[in-house]
Amino acid sequence: MQIKRIKRDVSGVLLLDKPVGITSNAALQHAKRLFRAAKAGHTGILDPLASGLLPLCLGEATKFAQYPTDADKAYDAVIKLGITTDTGDSEGQILTQQAVAVTHAEVERAAQHFVGTIMQMPPMYSALKHQGQPLYKYARQGIEIERAAREITLHRIVLTDFQGDVVCISVDCSKGTYIRVLAEDIGSLLGCGAHLIGLRRTRVGNFSLADALTLDTLEATPEAERDTLLLPTDQLLPGLPSIELDRDAAYYLRQGQAIWQPKLQVHQRFRIYDEKQIFIGVGEVNSEGKLAPTRLVVQR
Repeated sequence: MQIKRIKRDVSGVLLLDKPVGITSNAALQHAKRLFRAAKAGHTGILDPLASGLLPLCLGEATKFAQYPTDADKAYDAVIKLGITTDTGDSEGQILTQQAVAVTHAEVERAAQHFVGTIMQMPPMYSALKHQGQPLYKYARQGIEIERAAREITLHRIVLTDFQGDVVCISVDCSKGTYIRVLAEDIGSLLGCGAHLIGLRRTRVGNFSLADALTLDTLEATPEAERDTLLLPTDQLLPGLPSIELDRDAAYYLRQGQAIWQPKLQVHQRFRIYDEKQIFIGVGEVNSEGKLAPTRLVVQR
């Protein structure tokens, strides 16, 4: 008889090094089972082709998952010149193929051409939704959906290696950037076409891949010790200033009431702590100048 494992109210942030070959959701569900977490979510999808940093939120941390989703990211990418595919990566069907005759300097100029704020067209093979369905489902049926280009920022592109028809770059970019599309655009500018053959995410906001753990490491860690691998929930919010409340103010805020605090500006947002430095949640100063809770953690 199979014994059902009891789920727990465990909260925190897990920095996972997702392997190639599985979806972000599959990685999330694996980690969720290992922690026996009642609730879990990820902070942005990595394609099965991609590996690297995938911050996972357990329990109360799921309330703040949007913050790293909106943060800047960094990637190491490998691009194959001379071949285009229908998906923009190596999982797709080849569309065109031609000889490659470009120099290091030409590749460098092509990459730097895209640094800055640009408009990028989301690919059809993506999880963006149209009428409730992800675009990739339409793409698999041969249906092209009209899409609007989106503003993104490529803060930095560094050419780290170039060998014949293979280009390696490191990219720092804003949320919503598709590295597959960048690879295609670089190939188009060079006149030979290109597609993405490797992608590894190295940074999400202030989180670094160097601090991430593999699923194998999680499995090898005794269950009683796994919770020590979780980061505190408030580490999802490094960009917000913090404010500490006295005992009475913290009590009323936890009840959902807006409280008066001196010298606050309307629409300011804060990470909020009580007098014991326990994280309470996030609040925003309302039009009356009071600090009102917007997301509170449940204290257990």
